[in-house]
Amino acid sequence: MNQDIVITLLQKMFVLVLELSTPVLVVGVFVGLAVSIFQAITQIQESTLTIVPKIIIGVVTLIILMPWMMDLTISTVNEFFSMIPGLIS
Repeated sequence: MNQDIVITLLQKMFVLVLELSTPVLVVGVFVGLAVSIFQAITQIQESTLTIVPKIIIGVVTLIILMPWMMDLTISTVNEFFSMIPGLIS
């Protein structure tokens, strides 16, 4: 019984990590693709041109999505804490 709860907790933690990281990663991929297309069209081969926009857009995405991320994290942690008595008994 306790093993099932631990497996469920681990599964929910992995899902939480995926839910929190996916928006930033997807935005980063699209920005990287757009910058790569821009570099291919203009034939500019500057390495900082690929990194700086990804960092800036990633930080802006984190700032915009922070309330949603905090709500999701808090609700998941509360759910985890409610499972603790099941682990003890």
